[in-house]
Amino acid sequence: MAKKPTAAKAADAADEGFALRSLQAAHAANKRYAASDDELLTFYEQMVLIRRFEERAGQLYGLGLIGGFCHLYIGQEAVAVGLQSALDGEKDSVITGYRDHGHMLAYGIDPKVIMAELTGRAAGISKGKGGSMHMFSVDHKFYGGHGIVGAQVPLGTGLAFAHKYRGDGGVCMAYFGDGAANQGQVYEAFNMAALWKLPIVFVVENNGYAMGTAVKRGSAETEFYRRGTAFRIPGMDVNGMDVLEVRAAAEIALDYVRGGNGPVLMELNTYRYRGHSMSDPAKYRSREEVQEMRDKHDPIEAANAELLARGIAEDRIKDIDKRIRSIVAESADFAENSPEPEMTELYTDVLVESY
Repeated sequence: MAKKPTAAKAADAADEGFALRSLQAAHAANKRYAASDDELLTFYEQMVLIRRFEERAGQLYGLGLIGGFCHLYIGQEAVAVGLQSALDGEKDSVITGYRDHGHMLAYGIDPKVIMAELTGRAAGISKGKGGSMHMFSVDHKFYGGHGIVGAQVPLGTGLAFAHKYRGDGGVCMAYFGDGAANQGQVYEAFNMAALWKLPIVFVVENNGYAMGTAVKRGSAETEFYRRGTAFRIPGMDVNGMDVLEVRAAAEIALDYVRGGNGPVLMELNTYRYRGHSMSDPAKYRSREEVQEMRDKHDPIEAANAELLARGIAEDRIKDIDKRIRSIVAESADFAENSPEPEMTELYTDVLVESY
């Protein structure tokens, strides 16, 4: 005989449903962040910086100055900029996968040390030993950059546990992709985060193709924001190509988590214009599909159009574009002219001695 639900279980289910509906309702009611002109200009500048930086990184890779794997963030800029602009840089932490350059730039880390890391130079943020996929900065509370698919999610849960244990008021933002969303360790992390009500925002950057397989061919549940339901984690479905919608959703999620309610799962629907990595010709989709996304959904072009509609002078926007190109050129020159690590660096940062 099947067990009848107890009053307590029924109440729990009602609370879970209420949380889910509340976040969705709040998102529907506050779809886009009411940014001032200066804030929108800042978002635009950050997105352009990521775009131009990644384009230059692609060029340096083609010239053989960047070795190994290199995963570009072109097209997804609104996600990192919109989300991380809502974080508290003094106490919150960020962790992501191997498509990590954009997240570091959105966090205000110097483009020079990021480009130097990409090219394996001693001046790089990981001393030239991490490269594209393994960047790290304790000073900025940016904990990678991880090459193993989905491995950053349980690590991010550990960061959230540390925030709660220390009582520092911080929240961890843990990014992963639609491909990583099918990894078992992700659901182990969901379970612990929900069980212990950890302060973490799980972010699925759904760019539609994982490493080259369309979502509908690789996932039974294609609406990833629902993936936390079994763990009573409320989800949010967000247009990741609109920086103001992303920022508005981020504030709702962070308010919920900072209130001691446990984790939130956000699905950011976005799109990468390039292949999965520099070695991927992306023949699994048509040129027409990519061009349509560029023409109709590009986050930078949308922000540009909104700035012009607000009466921001076109010359002011062009000055931003010109300044960003100069910054990126300087970062590339800095990287190319920086020395490689000394051979003795092979033996550093390997072990931590304890007494």
